[in-house]
Amino acid sequence: MSTDTEAILSGVRTWAESNDVPVDSIEDAEIVVTLPGEKKLKTNVAISVFARTAHLQAFVIRHPDENSAAFNRWLLQKNLKPGPVAFAIDSLGDVYLRASVPREHLLDDLDGLLGAMLATADSSFNELLQIGFLTGMKKEWAWRVGRGESTRNLAAFEKVLSGDDNEFLGTFGDGDSEPPAVSAVSADRASEGAGQVGEEAEEASAPGASQGSADGPNQGPRS
Repeated sequence: MSTDTEAILSGVRTWAESNDVPVDSIEDAEIVVTLPGEKKLKTNVAISVFARTAHLQAFVIRHPDENSAAFNRWLLQKNLKPGPVAFAIDSLGDVYLRASVPREHLLDDLDGLLGAMLATADSSFNELLQIGFLTGMKKEWAWRVGRGESTRNLAAFEKVLSGDDNEFLGTFGDGDSEPPAVSAVSADRASEGAGQVGEEAEEASAPGASQGSADGPNQGPRS
């Protein structure tokens, strides 16, 4: 690892310390910062420094249980909007945010890039849940109501889940000790983190080079 790379990573750590953001070194040329959010409780951003570029990547949400076409169309439409970050999916359909900058610009652009990552992940989370996981959330809401359990983890969706459109209301009771499924809210808030869509070779940073292939969701750190 060159001194240059060490200086860049040191600069990221300094930024994290000054902003009271947790940081973790994963590899010699990679570091992860954990950004607190509101709708999405935290977003872990993996920052990897290569020979010519620096890549930022954050796990957003796992692949949808339903409505995958509408789910992916929503992501593609969001990618049409100008901005420093873009959505990507891995081979399983799990969703990430990505950004790339010349390595020498990373520290100058870091605050803006991480702010865009956090804002995009946080603002998109609930919308993606409603598109791709609504049936699971309806079932969990009905199960919790039927058993008198707290619905606090689904409170943001109360208007959608508590009305007549929830066909599962009244189908669960005290005898149903096991929930019908772990909802996307519970699952993703338990496993929120950053992941690696692919491990690019440094040559992939060159103009016109193809990016590395997508790997599964466990390739990068999740908490």
